[in-house]
Amino acid sequence: MSHEQLKVHFNRTLQEAIAVCNYVKPGARTSLPALSATARRRRRIIGRVGGQGCTRSRLFALASHYKSAAIMLLALLLFHPAAAQAQRRRKQLSGSRAAIVVDERLSALRDAPGLSANLLQRLGRGRIVLVEGEQSSREGVTFLRVALTSRTGGWLQSDAVVRPSRAGEDARLLRLIRGSEEFDLLSRARIFLDAFPRSALRPAVLLLFGDVAGQAAERLTREAQRRLDEREMEAGGAQRQSYFLNFNGLDRYRRQGVVYSFDAASKQYRYDGAAWREILRRYPRSPEALGARERLDLSSRAPR
Repeated sequence: MSHEQLKVHFNRTLQEAIAVCNYVKPGARTSLPALSATARRRRRIIGRVGGQGCTRSRLFALASHYKSAAIMLLALLLFHPAAAQAQRRRKQLSGSRAAIVVDERLSALRDAPGLSANLLQRLGRGRIVLVEGEQSSREGVTFLRVALTSRTGGWLQSDAVVRPSRAGEDARLLRLIRGSEEFDLLSRARIFLDAFPRSALRPAVLLLFGDVAGQAAERLTREAQRRLDEREMEAGGAQRQSYFLNFNGLDRYRRQGVVYSFDAASKQYRYDGAAWREILRRYPRSPEALGARERLDLSSRAPR
């Protein structure tokens, strides 16, 4: 099947999935619009699926009956936990009042706008808040009145957060990223990529993100080799690489979207290069594209 034929097939199957999910009552006797399947087959599938709306169970049931890779792909994209979480996060950050904590050194939530006011709690990096107002303190520091929930809020130093809806906030966060190291840089870069999907500075952040992820592979390899006991692995009986790929030191990197493979021959982790490939795919004319291509070439030539 050619690329154009595959695209046509996917589009028609996607239309049918949406039609079944959203516009037809389960068990209905009426036929759907003339797409690709017969009316009888549609009625049978609709009756088996049941339920209203394009829900997880309904879409996966459609995939099992249609045996359609297109619908299954749609289901995975819409309902995979990581994708769903990222989608919720992007929605939260899209509002004009949204702000996200990027500097936990300054993220003390206080009961009044002042550096000496009572501490209510300290907010972790990545926490999303809603801004309800702002005020300068006697010390000349700008504080934001923020809401954490419908019942919880307080005053937060404005330097602790970035507000994606405001111009220049992406440049301010990039300065903070460049002044950070190792995992702090990685996690702040992840916040940038989530909060500023249309920023012209994304290629620079992606290059930094990939570089730090690649450098971390060496340190993680040393940690895993030190902490995973050879005799215990042999006694456990599982594949050697499974112990390394389940190593808990990888967990916080995986939560930032960093994926490592394990080369059994060299006994090393290798970064998959996703950030560099995104630069080549989305920003091929950017100054960072040359660096991304060089890094990918170097990674492919690494001894295995």
